[in-house]
Amino acid sequence: MNLSDSQTPGGISAAPVPRRVSAMEAVLSHLRGAIERGDYAVGDKLPSEAELCRRLEVSRPVLREALRALQTMGLTVSRTGKGTFVVSAGAVADPTFGDYAASDLLEVRRHVEIPVAGYAAVRRTPEDLDRLTHLLERMERETDTTAWVAMDTLFHLAVAEAARNPVFRRVIEEIRDALARQSAFLTDVGGRREQANREHRAIVEALEERSEQDAAEAMRHHLARVETTLSTIVRSPERPVAAADETGHEERR
Repeated sequence: MNLSDSQTPGGISAAPVPRRVSAMEAVLSHLRGAIERGDYAVGDKLPSEAELCRRLEVSRPVLREALRALQTMGLTVSRTGKGTFVVSAGAVADPTFGDYAASDLLEVRRHVEIPVAGYAAVRRTPEDLDRLTHLLERMERETDTTAWVAMDTLFHLAVAEAARNPVFRRVIEEIRDALARQSAFLTDVGGRREQANREHRAIVEALEERSEQDAAEAMRHHLARVETTLSTIVRSPERPVAAADETGHEERR
């Protein structure tokens, strides 16, 4: 008898394996918690980057990623030559990525990318499928967030191209920068890379089978998971994490 991944030999459901968090996530959780507890009040200036790096024992690139995430969540603003200031005691419900709010992006993506995936399943060429398959294989091997995010946006553009309607591609091109920013945020903070790879795989498999219904449903599921992860990040309280060094990973406590 085969057991599911979530069951032990005795039939008892096993606890899911905790996702390991990066150094950036640990720093973000620490700073977010300090702001939400009031250790840094609205109007306060955060310590300098050099001081925070020293206190938290992380590199400047790691710290800057965390500071960018705080800004995306609406907790801080960065003022050139002056530093980073707290502007809210809680994360905004609708963060902004580039020129667009997350809710606006999701609304457009639901109305465009779900039917686009269906059209792509019917209209795609063997070359389209080869391109998407090769891109997906590269994404599944990639561990660098920046490189993966770039391929993530290319993936969605390639699906739009496979739909054989230049207007669809133009829409995705218009929001490409915002999509990249959102993807980086969800990957860095929400650990979505592996899950997104599985969702992309389902989309490609539906295109391979030329199933319009399955392709639309796979894209619908993908976008729903994006929305769920985003909501979890902005609504969740401070998450307990272990300290992490600048290159290693630590497990959640």
